[in-house]
Amino acid sequence: MKNYYLLFTFFLFLFVSFAQEEEKKEVPIPPAQSFVTQHQISNGGKTVSYTATAAEHYLRDEKDLPVASIWAISYTKTGVADPSKRPVTFVFNGGPGSASVWLHMGLLGPQLVQVPSNANTDDGAAPYQMMTNEQGLLDLTDLVFIDPVGTGYSRVLGKGKAADYWGLKEDATSIAKFMRQWVTENNRWFSPKYITGESFGTTRAAAVANALEGDGQDMALNGLILISQALDYEGSTSIHANITSYLTYLPSMAATAWFHKKAGQGKSLEDFVEESRMFTYNTYAPALYKGNLLSSSEKESIAEKLAYFSGLDKAYILKSNLRVLIPRFQKQLLAEKGLAIGRLDGRFMGDEADDVAESPHLGDPASYQISSAYTAALNHYLATTLKVKMDRPYLTDNDAIGEKWRWRTVPDGKYWEPMPVNTARLLGDTMRRNTAMKVMVASGYYDLICPFFDAEYTFNRHGIVTERVSFKYFEAGHMMYTHSPDYEQLSKDIRAFLNK
Repeated sequence: MKNYYLLFTFFLFLFVSFAQEEEKKEVPIPPAQSFVTQHQISNGGKTVSYTATAAEHYLRDEKDLPVASIWAISYTKTGVADPSKRPVTFVFNGGPGSASVWLHMGLLGPQLVQVPSNANTDDGAAPYQMMTNEQGLLDLTDLVFIDPVGTGYSRVLGKGKAADYWGLKEDATSIAKFMRQWVTENNRWFSPKYITGESFGTTRAAAVANALEGDGQDMALNGLILISQALDYEGSTSIHANITSYLTYLPSMAATAWFHKKAGQGKSLEDFVEESRMFTYNTYAPALYKGNLLSSSEKESIAEKLAYFSGLDKAYILKSNLRVLIPRFQKQLLAEKGLAIGRLDGRFMGDEADDVAESPHLGDPASYQISSAYTAALNHYLATTLKVKMDRPYLTDNDAIGEKWRWRTVPDGKYWEPMPVNTARLLGDTMRRNTAMKVMVASGYYDLICPFFDAEYTFNRHGIVTERVSFKYFEAGHMMYTHSPDYEQLSKDIRAFLNK
């Protein structure tokens, strides 16, 4: 019996050892996928033949092992005698946690999805309409649409960890690494290089431009195109006690009230916006800093002007202590109609069941009224035009990234206190070291998440060289290209910027 026991113990030991060895074995990393197709398009009055390369690009660790893949779709002009001299523009959206679907299918890609331009109807259900991007830029620049790790088809691999990519500095480092890798593989170090980013993508753009100056491979950019900039979050975070945000949002509230015919009637949008700017600078800012030192008559006077600009009831403004948060503005502006307006774009309206909620409870109508069309269009385009076949879904958004995102700007173990996110100083420093870099800032008047006045406030501080910054304004919101006239104007503005 003793021998049987010893034999059983021996085999049990072998089984456990074998199981542990199997556990140690890593899942094999498959070869990077790549799908190459040929196309033609008319841009800038020229017929452009181009190659579309939809591919995984593996990032490697110090042992040269793949630890992450970045999915990117590159559009490169064919038949170019010297590609190293042709400009290339790297494009990404924001979030954090968003793939590049919005700029890809809304503004810069060869094929675009059509959504209601006037923001007065929902995108509905499939089928959706696609159109050729005749205002595109492929006659001027190659385009590389980047999906950061965890978005699109991008993911961690092998011994890679999401924590190595899901953070402000980590994200910038990985995108800079990818850009250098792409430039090296395609012999484009002499090419003029640009970044186009939207929303958090502008936060990223400033950080990436700074990161590209290091790691022994200094890569100077020719320019940044920042759509709905968000470099200093103090001016785009509407919360109690953040005085800056009450100031930066007021002109956007005025513009949105003008659009809905609740304020400024009889005046042009530009004139009414300028009037609100002057009031904000000269009257509202000192009043907020005085706080309880304001007399009753001063409060009455300020409330009356705020009602004049915002379209809200004076009594409500007084009850709000002269400080109206944006979610409340979204619910209050059209409260008599039972409608909540959009955050990304104040032109949009949603009919909600709870008319007395403090903030919109269905979500942002400027998002849910177009997102289905964008998601469907991207998936359709990948499958039919680019012939992409992958074994996993394309994630246009990944909420898990935002939930686990690391905003810390210093290493673990070093003292740090949470504060508003800010990459504006990085941009200022980069512009002063790289005296050739230009910046274009595009803002929507009705953007209630990244207000246009915050762009002005941010870029006039932080050591940014304003002589090399151009501001462009549009009568739409965060994604101003959803409005057909602004899609055309923004395309022209970017073309002019690249042609300088």
